[in-house]
Amino acid sequence: MARTIVLANQKGGVGKTTSTVNLAASLAAMEYRVLIIDCDPQANASSGVGVEQVEPERSIYSLFFTPHEAEKIIQPTGMEFLHIIPSTPDLVAAEMELRDVRDREFILRSIIDRLKHGFDYILLDCPPSLGLITINALCAAPWLLIPLQCEYYALEGIAHLMKTYGLVRERLNPRLDILGIVLTMFDKRNKLSFMVEREVRDHFGELVCTTTIPRNVRLSEAPSHGLPAILYDIRSLGTQSYINLAQELVAHPKFQTQEQP
Repeated sequence: MARTIVLANQKGGVGKTTSTVNLAASLAAMEYRVLIIDCDPQANASSGVGVEQVEPERSIYSLFFTPHEAEKIIQPTGMEFLHIIPSTPDLVAAEMELRDVRDREFILRSIIDRLKHGFDYILLDCPPSLGLITINALCAAPWLLIPLQCEYYALEGIAHLMKTYGLVRERLNPRLDILGIVLTMFDKRNKLSFMVEREVRDHFGELVCTTTIPRNVRLSEAPSHGLPAILYDIRSLGTQSYINLAQELVAHPKFQTQEQP
């Protein structure tokens, strides 16, 4: 049964999609069966693994109305063990179109329930907002991984996210648990990165992942080639950091001591 992880942060530009794609690819390189569900209308996770401009009926958008078709929407990528349910800009309209649908917050959960036995890991990439799609993702997964950019304003954003996490856990998904906070875009030449890291580790303690993700040119270049960084430049510091993060999460104590909810 898949370990389902939602990567969310309502602040944009913190590395959610980069982390989703490269963590998924690193897990796939370890020969785990991995599925990315691209829940962002920008569809950057889809293009980041070489899947571009899909028709709405071949995307996550259509599954919000026909979740029983989930198996048919899965697409392969350039990695044997990595698959994706792609997104499309049409997903923007889903929130309005679903406003009168009963139990609309749990549609993604029903989709994952149909797929979880075919994968070892399912990763959900969320848009930088707290709309219905993000709430769906938070209701669909037992594990939340929070990418946090090493900049001052990111600290303000995480306070809002933690409030949302508490509300979702209280009202909609009591099984939701924070798997970790991963520090991204760490620049060792910048004192602010070290200050943010220290403050986050002091405040959140063991919730913060040991691995940090550096600001890295090769990570930035890889999406323009439709490739995860591990296929673009396996030797780069950014790639190696995501491989380390994947290894850290596979061995995470919560995965060892708790069954999949």
